Amino acid sequence: MTTPLSAPRFAPHAHEPAPHVGPEVSLSADEARRIALRAQGLLGARDQRAGVRGVLRSLGAVQLDTISVLARSHELVPYARLGAVGRDVVESAYWTETHSFEYWSHAACILPIEEWPHFAFRRRSYRDRPQWHHDLPDGTYETVIKQLRTEGPLTASELGGAKNGGEWWDWSAAKIAVERALMYGEVVCTERRGWKRVYDLAERAIPDALLHDDLPDAECLRRLVAQAGAAMGVATVADLADYHRLKKEQVNAVIAATGLTPVEVKGWDKPAWADPAALALESAGRRERHRTTLLSPFDSLIWDRPRTERIFGFTHRLEAYVPKPKRIHGYFAMPLLTGGRLVGRIDPAREGSTLVARQLSLRGPQDVVPVARALREAAEWVGCDAVRIERVNQPELAAQLATALA
Repeated sequence: MTTPLSAPRFAPHAHEPAPHVGPEVSLSADEARRIALRAQGLLGARDQRAGVRGVLRSLGAVQLDTISVLARSHELVPYARLGAVGRDVVESAYWTETHSFEYWSHAACILPIEEWPHFAFRRRSYRDRPQWHHDLPDGTYETVIKQLRTEGPLTASELGGAKNGGEWWDWSAAKIAVERALMYGEVVCTERRGWKRVYDLAERAIPDALLHDDLPDAECLRRLVAQAGAAMGVATVADLADYHRLKKEQVNAVIAATGLTPVEVKGWDKPAWADPAALALESAGRRERHRTTLLSPFDSLIWDRPRTERIFGFTHRLEAYVPKPKRIHGYFAMPLLTGGRLVGRIDPAREGSTLVARQLSLRGPQDVVPVARALREAAEWVGCDAVRIERVNQPELAAQLATALA
C-alpha cells in the first residue's frame, strides 16, 4: 500500500459533479477488506471502556427493525463488537442521559445525539414536501404538540391511539400528526418502550447547544459523508451515499471537502475514497484479532448488498419477507463472520432454553469450530443453556458440529 496523502479541500456547488481526482493510494482487495472490518469495529481490540455508546458513535447509525429472533438488531450490533454485554445495558446506553435519538438515516436508526444538527438538511426537506398523502383534521397537529408539552413524553397510544382499527398502516390522526412532527424535527423519539416510540418535544429532549437547524445543507452533507467514510474505512461514492441514504450527486458535491483520500482497490470497478486514519492503521501492519460472531442481517457491515458482495464475495439477502417455500437460507439467516471472512449462515430460533439452528450453512470442516463457538456464545448471551442444530448444508459435518458443541 502506498503512503496516504491528504485529499484536496474545497466545496463545489451542489449542482457540480465531483472533480476528477486520480487515486493517491492503491489497495489490494485484502487490504480493503481489513480496512472495512477495522472501521466497523470487527477487527482489533475491543474498546470495552467506550462500550455501547462508543460503538454507536463510531458507526454513526445503528439500524432498528421490528424482527426479534435471537434478539433485536440494535442489540445484535454491539453484541457482535463487544461480546456478551447485557441487553439491559444496551438499552440503557442508547436511551438514557440523552446520548442518542431516533431518526431516518440508512433506515429508522439510533443516531448519536451530537449528529442532530447534521440532519437539518433532511428536516428541511421534509418540511418542504407535501402532506405525505395524509390529510389531517384541522387542529390535530397543534393538539398533539400541546399534549406533549403538557403531559411530557408519550407513545402514540397515549396520544390517542396509533391506529384506526384497520391494517397496520391505517394510522390514526394523532399518529400521523406526531410522525409528521418527528420528521419535521419539532418532536423527537427519545426511546422505545415495548417497541413503541416514545415522543417528546425536541426543545425538551435535545441539549440546547445542539438544538438548531443553523447548518446549511452543504455542511450537513459534508459531515455525514465524512462520517460514513470513517465508519466504512474505504468506500465508493455509491457506498457513501447508501450509508445515510443520500443521493450520489449530494456526495459528489461535497466529497472533496471531507478529507477522504481517493484510492483504487484491485477488483473494484469504481473509484473509491478512504479515511486517512484507516489507511494509516493498515499501513502499520499490526496483527490484530478478528471477531468470530453472528451478524444481524441489518448490521452496517453488510446492510448494503452490492458492497458486501464486492468486499466479501458473499451474497446476503434477508428472507423474512420471502414466502417460506422460496427461502433458501431461512427466515432470519445471520451471516457468520470469522477470520475476517463471511463463511456461512445460521437461521436461529429459540425453544425455551434451547437455541435452535434451523438451518446452517458453512464452507467446510475448517468452519466447524468457529460456528460452534459462535452458537455457544450467542446461546449464553440470550440465556439459553443448550444448542440444537436441525439442518446442515453438508450433513457429513453434523457429527463434528455436535462434538464441537459438547
